[in-house]
Amino acid sequence: MKYKRMPIEMEAPEGYGYDNIDCNLSESSFTDQRLSDLGISLEDIVLFYGDHKGKPALRRMIADEINISGEDVLVTPGAAAALFIVATSMLDKGDHAVIAKSNYATNIETPRAIGATISYLQMNFDNGYQLDLDALEKMIIPNTKLVSLTYPHNPTGVLIDEDTLHKIIAIIEKKKTFLLMDETYRDMSFVKPLPVAATLSKRVISISSMSKSYGLPGIRIGWIVCRNQELMDTFLAAKEQIFISNSVVDEEIAFRYLINKEKLFAPVKQMILSNFTLLKNFMEQQQVLEWVEPQGGCVCFPRIKKEIAIDTRNFHEVLLNKYSTYVGRGHWFEEDGRYMRIGYSWDKTEKLAKGLSNILKAIEDSAG
Repeated sequence: MKYKRMPIEMEAPEGYGYDNIDCNLSESSFTDQRLSDLGISLEDIVLFYGDHKGKPALRRMIADEINISGEDVLVTPGAAAALFIVATSMLDKGDHAVIAKSNYATNIETPRAIGATISYLQMNFDNGYQLDLDALEKMIIPNTKLVSLTYPHNPTGVLIDEDTLHKIIAIIEKKKTFLLMDETYRDMSFVKPLPVAATLSKRVISISSMSKSYGLPGIRIGWIVCRNQELMDTFLAAKEQIFISNSVVDEEIAFRYLINKEKLFAPVKQMILSNFTLLKNFMEQQQVLEWVEPQGGCVCFPRIKKEIAIDTRNFHEVLLNKYSTYVGRGHWFEEDGRYMRIGYSWDKTEKLAKGLSNILKAIEDSAG
C-alpha cells in the first residue's frame, strides 16, 4: 500500500484549530454530542476485549431494524475502517473498480493506494448529479471487483429513488460483481429512506456509522452489513488483523444511544431540517452561488457561478483569514475551487447564517 495523505485530512478543521474558526461550515456531520446530554453513564463497564464481531446486542439491534440476522452485521471502528476493510479485502493491485465521483475521499484514495485500476462514474453538476445507469453498466468489465456508490451522496446530498437502486443491483448481479454502498447519511434522508441496499442482494455491502447522523464521531463506531457469509468471514479476518476488536466503551455508548434512538434522534433531525430551510432561503435570495438541492444528509456542494470572474484560491484565503469562516474546499473532492462543501448542521444556527453571509462577502472581495 502506498499511503498518501488526502487534502480533506491535511486541511481538516481539527488540525487548523477549532478556536481559530468562528463559523465552521466544513463539517459533514451533526453537532458533536456530549455524554451528559445523552444521559449515559459508563462507570460499570468492564474494559475487556470485546466480541470480535462487535457487541452481540448492538449487532442484533442494528440487524433487527432492517430484518436481517445479527450474523450479517460486523461492527467496526467507524465507517472509515469499514471502507478500508472492504477495499483491502476485495481489491488487489491491478483489479478494476468503478467509483462514482465526486465522492467521499476515502472511497477513492484507498483503492488508488492499493493500486487498483479505477474507472470514474462522473456525477456532474450540470445534469443534477444524476447517475448514468448505461454508463455504469458499460464500465463494468470482467475483472471489475467492486462498484462504489454513496447515497445520500457526500458531498452533494443528492439521492436516488428505490427503483433506481433496484436497477443498479440488477446490473451488479448481471455482471457478477459487488456493490459497496456507503449509506452513512441514510437516517438523514428528507424523503422516505432507501432500503438498506445489502438487504436486497448478497452482492451488496452496506456501510454506515454513528458519526454523521447522530453527531458521535468521537466514539468511532460503524458497521458493515452483508448477507454473503464468505465475504463477512474475510472482513472479520481483516478486522482482527488490524484492530482485533472495537473499544467496548465506544460500543456501549453506541448501544445505549440506539436503545433511545427514537427519543434522541428526533430533535437532531428537526434541527437539520430547520437549518436546511435557512440554507435554502439563503440560496434563493442570493445571485452568485448555484446548487443542486440536497435530498438528504447535512451537506451540500454549491459552486460559484461560472460567469463570475474570481480568483478561487484568494476567495478561500479571504473567507478563512478575513472572515474566519471555513468550508470544505472543492479540491477535497478533486473538483475545482468554485465548488465548496457546506455543512449546515454542525455549528450553531446563528453561526451558519453568519457563515453564509461571509461567503458572499468573500466572493465580493475576491471577484475581479
